[in-house]
Amino acid sequence: MRAAYAQSLHPDRPLEGLVVGDRPRPNPPPGWKLVQVKAVSLNHHDLWTLRGVGITADRLPMILGCDAAGIDVETGSEVVVHSVISTADWAGDETLDPGRTLLSEVHQGSAAEYVIAPSRNLLPKPDAFTMAEAACLPTAWLTAYRMLFVNSELRPGHTVLVQGSSGGVASACITLARAAGLRVWATARTTAKQQAALDFGAHEAFESGARLPSRVDAVMETVGAATWSHSVKALRPGGRIVISGATSGAMPPAELNWIFFKQLQVVGSTMGTRSELLDLMSFMKASDLRPRIDRVLPLESIAEGLTAIEDGSVLGKIVIEP
Repeated sequence: MRAAYAQSLHPDRPLEGLVVGDRPRPNPPPGWKLVQVKAVSLNHHDLWTLRGVGITADRLPMILGCDAAGIDVETGSEVVVHSVISTADWAGDETLDPGRTLLSEVHQGSAAEYVIAPSRNLLPKPDAFTMAEAACLPTAWLTAYRMLFVNSELRPGHTVLVQGSSGGVASACITLARAAGLRVWATARTTAKQQAALDFGAHEAFESGARLPSRVDAVMETVGAATWSHSVKALRPGGRIVISGATSGAMPPAELNWIFFKQLQVVGSTMGTRSELLDLMSFMKASDLRPRIDRVLPLESIAEGLTAIEDGSVLGKIVIEP
């Protein structure tokens, strides 16, 4: 089968290790199923894999991709693949399982014609969603859902600041927050991306680092070093930063004086559970929300999509159709 995979790891030049070629079709073990992949959405996680973050060279070659929508080969039903793979005997929140992993870390990923996953990880695809739209949900949109509705303590009428508004998680945060009755502010580096934030649903958009009209109840942070100080200083006393990524670097100044004096809270958030993914799909269907897709590419052009993510020239999600 055709697949896009990491052949070697290059921390500074990730695309040098990318190969699109033939790989063996996977054979599902007991309790797993084979899925014919119809659509895959790309994430920063794919670049981290190519850089060697969360993976070691002994696992190569590793097929990229943690999101997929496709066909359960056994039943013929349309499914969305939940990519958080918990250990077989784990019960409860899969994201808290010490042994949990994502597709493309230990198990081969979804950027291929076929992928295997545990049977419990295959969820029914809502009829209202195309395959491309459904493929956007299990990582970026689920991460945004958990940040906003599980870990932020926000309520309708509160004000939320979304940093770095054009990427997959940030744009999902804007759209979901607006639909949930929050006042949504967003930051972006360029006027074009500020306009995109407004198009996603933000009430107001500002230049990165700009002084805001007032302090906010919570900040959704995925950027890291470049925006951290602004995030801390944008919060009201007792406010909360929910952080799920650090695409600009993971070592910003700690700002501990602000955090303890203002009694701020910093909450980590990773992906989401199967039940949260079901809730997300129900919420989006009821609210008539759909992911914004920046572009759809064939598998052979995956390097174009990864380059766009690396450059930050993405508005929404990039989808690959194997």
